[in-house]
Amino acid sequence: MNDPVNRTMLLVDIEKFSDRDDVEQAFLRRMLYDVVDRTMERAGIDETLRLRADQGDSVMEFIDPNVPVPQVLRSVITELPAQLKAVNRMASSAAQMRLRTVVASGFIALDERGIWVGSDLNHACRLLDADLLRAALRERPGDVALCVSQSVHAGIVRHGHLGIPAEEFHEVTLASKNGPLPAWLLGPVPASGQAAAAPGAAAGPAPTPVPDASGERPGPAGGTEAGPSGGGPASDSAPAPAPTPAAQPPAGIHFTGGAPAFGGSLVMGNQHGVSGGRVDGDVVMGSVGGPPRPGRTPDQDAPAPDTATLDDRHTPGTGETGPR
Repeated sequence: MNDPVNRTMLLVDIEKFSDRDDVEQAFLRRMLYDVVDRTMERAGIDETLRLRADQGDSVMEFIDPNVPVPQVLRSVITELPAQLKAVNRMASSAAQMRLRTVVASGFIALDERGIWVGSDLNHACRLLDADLLRAALRERPGDVALCVSQSVHAGIVRHGHLGIPAEEFHEVTLASKNGPLPAWLLGPVPASGQAAAAPGAAAGPAPTPVPDASGERPGPAGGTEAGPSGGGPASDSAPAPAPTPAAQPPAGIHFTGGAPAFGGSLVMGNQHGVSGGRVDGDVVMGSVGGPPRPGRTPDQDAPAPDTATLDDRHTPGTGETGPR
């Protein structure tokens, strides 16, 4: 086997090739070669810069690394569909074809029998044969479906080179016999496929546990949690205690210090009224026994027999205090 060489790989496959008879298959092969050759020529890629491997219903082009990969991609995105459309419009419905295509890169080698081999080539062939790429071609109106390898996307597509619509490529995971293969699909992801989840995507809300026949729900660590009729611990099934209401101040209006003044009438508590005037000192309206003032005890704040209150020391309408 020769030493591996680096190449850009273009793989093109005819949809439903095996459903055609021998005459149609021979015609389709000639059409495929013609479409690929014209696409490469229009892209300025001379046949001396590419090697070809025939796979019956598909063709593989191994393009010299001196040819820029964006040049190859632009030709596959724009020129290949145009050339295919020109050929299909002149063919009968039985002779028309649709194509799956893959652009990849990597190392290949030629073995003793003249067959190209290499793990990068195997990877590209599995992308071409993936069910998701087949579904993409089947579900879209166009005649070409393109998929690129992870390395081509990382090195070329995502940088938005001229003529390469990076925003139209979607990350997908293709199933293969060797496990899932990451790739990027041009155009919408088919309904039968699944776009790859973005790294670090947040998980959705946890589903509500469903009670089983015993009325218990699965607990967070694999145990059970008492349901409406479950026999779990009392702490699990007892209702949460009602919050303790905040302490309310005693009824009435309290004036501590200062000189409150009244204009007009004010009635509070047990019909104790004030009709204008001025009162100096502490005034309590309504019930007595509120919180003591700072630095005093409840006994010190209790009204003494000779303490002036609005009941017996205020002369209505005069603004004066004294015995009534």
